[in-house]
Amino acid sequence: MEELKKKDLYNQGYRFVGSHSAVKLCMWAKRALVSDDFCYKQQFYGINSHRCVQMTPSLNVCGNRCVWCWRDIEFTLPKWKGPVDKPKGIIDGCIKEQVRYLQGFRGNKKTNKDKFIEAQMPLHFAISLSGEPTFYPKLPELIKELKRRKITSFLVTNGTNPSMLKKLLKNQPTQLYITLPAPDEETYIKCCSPLIKDGWKKINESLSILKKFKRSTIRLTLVKNVNMIKPEKYAELIKKAKPRFLECKSYMWVGHSKQRLELKNMPLHGEIKEFAKEIGKHSGYKIVDEKENSRVVLMMKNINKDRKLRF
Repeated sequence: MEELKKKDLYNQGYRFVGSHSAVKLCMWAKRALVSDDFCYKQQFYGINSHRCVQMTPSLNVCGNRCVWCWRDIEFTLPKWKGPVDKPKGIIDGCIKEQVRYLQGFRGNKKTNKDKFIEAQMPLHFAISLSGEPTFYPKLPELIKELKRRKITSFLVTNGTNPSMLKKLLKNQPTQLYITLPAPDEETYIKCCSPLIKDGWKKINESLSILKKFKRSTIRLTLVKNVNMIKPEKYAELIKKAKPRFLECKSYMWVGHSKQRLELKNMPLHGEIKEFAKEIGKHSGYKIVDEKENSRVVLMMKNINKDRKLRF
């Protein structure tokens, strides 16, 4: 990566680890330390936002350039190049950089002292910050090492690398997310500008694997006048994949996405709920929770199952 781009990311709060990884203190982790607010994942699944590390082992590798992505997608590469760092070094480095960044909260009068102390000892890795993490060749070993340390993991993938998902079946992350970007191939090509061949085919293959994971989620990042269309088509894909959880979330008009989209492309929470209900009519999934300031709803089909796995 060019030094100018690295400097830009550093100024945004990214901290680099090794050759290809990075960590960035999440907005919700900051809020959790100084207020009573927190990430929707804490409300839905019991994640402690102040003890969560938002990171990526593949900073600039991704097969899509989605129009709603808040990152600078111009520097992403469609395949892995260069060295492959060891998982232990990545985990140690991410925790070290997160803890170092946190020290700025020590002198803030609003900081919750107990949470600040707890935050020095992370319990959770959100493997989702930037790029497509399944392209990191040693991802199964990374998940295994996190488990050994009793650190839970939420892995977020765009589904374009099903071969890695198959490898992860033996060493599963705590929860697997697939971000379903579109209801059909035409919309996918239009809004994701794929850099790889057969992207839609690979996404569908990943969806077919999803049911083999113990805790699985399909997430829809919905953009008005872009991919917030054809709820019945989304429902068809969801019924085939049978995820335990379904999240319908509004695109947020932030970061570099503001150069590609307009404020009017960001749905209101009420619009997300109505779209989710339309999907529910065709899929059998029902809204079981919501967080209005995140513009997100959680849906399930088998509601009687315990959805609040506390970490």
